[in-house]
Order: sequence, then C-alpha cells, then structure tokens
Amino acid sequence: MKKKINIYNSLPPINLKKKSVKFLILILIFLMNVAVADSDIDSRAIGHAPIGVSADHYHKKGESMISIRHGYMNMSGNIFNGSSITNTEILMMPNPLSNMPANLSVIPKDMSMQMSMIGAMYAPSDNITLMAMGMFVSKDMNLNTYQAMMNRNFLGSFNTSTKGISDLSLGVLYRIREEENSRLHGEITFQHSIGEDDMKDIVLTPMDTNTEMILPYGMQISDKSSKIVVGFTYLRDINSKFKWGNQVRRKFSVAKKDWAFGNQTELNTWVQYEVSQLLSLSTRIQWTQQSKISGSDTNISAPVQTANTENYGGKDTYIGFGINYLAHLLPGKKDRLALEFLTPINQNKNNLQMKSKSQVMLGYQKSF
Repeated sequence: MKKKINIYNSLPPINLKKKSVKFLILILIFLMNVAVADSDIDSRAIGHAPIGVSADHYHKKGESMISIRHGYMNMSGNIFNGSSITNTEILMMPNPLSNMPANLSVIPKDMSMQMSMIGAMYAPSDNITLMAMGMFVSKDMNLNTYQAMMNRNFLGSFNTSTKGISDLSLGVLYRIREEENSRLHGEITFQHSIGEDDMKDIVLTPMDTNTEMILPYGMQISDKSSKIVVGFTYLRDINSKFKWGNQVRRKFSVAKKDWAFGNQTELNTWVQYEVSQLLSLSTRIQWTQQSKISGSDTNISAPVQTANTENYGGKDTYIGFGINYLAHLLPGKKDRLALEFLTPINQNKNNLQMKSKSQVMLGYQKSF
C-alpha cells in the first residue's frame, strides 16, 4: 500500500506570509511609479462602478491606479434555512460534533467584520490590465452560553475577536470588446489565503469555565487555500446621463490545507446616474450563492453552530445605493471618493446561521 503524503508537511518550512507581503509591496511600488495618461474613465465620476464592485474597469496602455477600500458588515440574530429561530429552539438542536454536551449550548448573538484592502492596477497595453491586492480583516463576535444539561440556564456572555492579513491576489483583466457606447472585459485572478487558520481565544463553556480554544471557521481570518476567480463585466451607456453594468464572477478553490470556504458565484447588476462630471449616484442588486465549507478541522468541535461546516453558504440578495465623487485632495489627477451602502432583501442560508444586516464600503482611488 502506498504511503499517503501530506504535501503541506513535506514542504520545507518557509514564512509564506512575510514573503508574500514583501512581493505585494514591490508590485504596488512599481505600479505607483508608472507614468500615466489622462482618460475618460478617470475624468468622470460615472467612469467607475459602485465601490463595492471589484474588477469593474480596465485601463488604457500606460495608465495605472491605486485604491484603498474599507468595508464593514454586521450580523445579528439567527435564521434556520432562511426563517427566524429563537434561542430556545436552538438549544433543543443536537450537537453533531460530540455527545458532550448532546445539544447546542453556545449561541452567537452578533458579529461584525471589517476589511481593509489596498490594491493597484496597471495597463501594459490597451487590452491587458494587471491587478494586485492585499486584504486585512478583523472580526468580532458576541455569544451567549447556556448550561449543558438540566434547566439549560443562561450562564453568561463572552466575546471573541481575531485580526490579521487575510489574503493576497494577483489578476489580469482582458478587453474583449469595446464600442462607442459599450465595453466587455474578462477577468482571471489568483487569490492565496496567507492568514492564520487556527486562531484562538478565551470562551465561556457550558460547564461554566473559561477555556482557550481554536475558534470556529467563521472567526478565522484565513482558510489556507488557493482560489481562482473568473469573471466577465459588461458596461453600456443608456444615454448621456445613465450607465448600466452587469458582472458575473465565479470563485473556486484549487488547493487547500484542511478546509476551505465554499465556492462562490456572484452576480451584480447596477444603474448609475451622472449628476455632474464630478458626481454620480448608483443603485445595485447583488446576488451570491456559496456552497458549504469543504473539508474540516478536527480541532474545531465546540457546541456552537459556527463549528459545523454544514452551517455555511447559501443564497443572499442585497440592494445597494452608492455615490462616486471626484475631488482635488492631492497633487495630480482628481481623487475619487466613493461610498456604498447595502442591505439584504432575501436570505436563504444553509441550515443554521447568523442573520446578515447592513454592509458599508468606503473607497479612495488615485491615478498618477
């Protein structure tokens, strides 16, 4: 019988995080120092999609841009297969990971996540635009703990938090077709998750003790996987004031360590209105479908819904409202400031999960 080899254990130890960060910094420095030319995309606020849409535009030969985006999202309460569920009902559900305790005994109350992204784009030709991006993530969750047996009395609340560099991405946009009033381009991006996937914190157990343990999947900032993103974006000028955009993106894992967040399909459609050359407004519909977590970590086995890989993924629909504004803040070309607010209009999540609330994205973009 052939011996099974764990490729991750057979590799020599290297500090991938430090090497990857240094590599991204070098790319960003290179892109920031490339001379660029003016373009219509950079001279009108409506030239870019809502700030929450990624890889929405390409550049002409010699143009480059850097961007800084910061996102915030929160969740509160719980739903089961899309319908609201009470804490009492959750406490009656079996614990599928262990018989000690036999039922779920820790219930998430609310969660917030913040994402800071720095990226750069550079076009070596009219048909190709290169992209690079790094992401820093912080997560915070409040939970309630109940007695494991007997009366299932409320024992208290506790908080867990994690933060760190999540992943790095390198991508290419390819211009497929460009006409006077429309444009179509494709995307392929390689994303590698470099953050920790075994972060710990102190939790209040159903035995009324405080114990340090590896946090569930949703609180980890990384899954140590490599993913490919493939997408297409179509933009069309409806008239001199309105622009219509559509985008489809598919993200899927090509390699993982022990587990990976599920493959995801995202559809976006939006309409923008040009108030003036410096100001545009937008509304967007976003639909996402994500599969459950693949694989598992045997060290994650707490009596809480977030420790179960079946309780991830599903279908969500959001509506968003945004604003793009051009201003002169720094020397050179105009600075692009953007804001978008999204709220869910339909949630059909797999099994037992927290209920999504609002999302906010702020952005700053600068061409040199």
